[in-house]
Amino acid sequence: MAKEKVLLVEDAEDILELVRYNLTKEGWHVFCALSGEEALAAVQQHNFDVILLDIMLPGIDGLEVCRRLRHDPSTAHVPVIMLTAKSEETDMVVGLELGADDYVSKPFSPRVLTARIRAVLRRREPSGQAAEILSIGDLRIDRSRHEVRGKGELIRLTATEFGILLCLVLRPGWVFSRYQIVEAVRGGDYSVTDRAVDVQIVGLRKKLGELGCCIETVRGVGYRFNNVQKE
Repeated sequence: MAKEKVLLVEDAEDILELVRYNLTKEGWHVFCALSGEEALAAVQQHNFDVILLDIMLPGIDGLEVCRRLRHDPSTAHVPVIMLTAKSEETDMVVGLELGADDYVSKPFSPRVLTARIRAVLRRREPSGQAAEILSIGDLRIDRSRHEVRGKGELIRLTATEFGILLCLVLRPGWVFSRYQIVEAVRGGDYSVTDRAVDVQIVGLRKKLGELGCCIETVRGVGYRFNNVQKE
């Protein structure tokens, strides 16, 4: 079985080497980049399964790299985990708004980072029912290909956005709290703020366009998918 490819983008060489060593020990094929420019060059040469992206980089910073990755059809689907030494919620929110799938604040343990990587990779794997194509009105979700189409047009979602949509669609009308959404998509041990979930929902609605209204906010509780088609 081929090793999954991880791109590690980190300008602090001591941290880069420590993370590279631990991830290699876990069985991943790790590529390293010390700057945003190196990262963007690397994604043109290799197909990565996940990208670990530091925010504070020389030259092109991590947020701009993430933005470019999401606007490039060839990399829009690749999971991105942001690495940041900052603890402010603002930095995390900006990363999520740009399309990052997850974030890890420094200092972090190798075990935590490994668990986060495995989580985003699991969301890309087909499940036992993956061959099933879900059709809800004008929305079609291909679970095996991780593909969503609205009125026949391809909608490019991040792994996290796809997971949230699938969670809601599989139980239409059911109201999910923010914690339940996180638990379903990432696992119950994941620490996240309400704002982070709201950012993902806003981004998902925007990408769904007219179909985004099917994701309803239940004030004070959470979100639900309403598949009632309007005449």
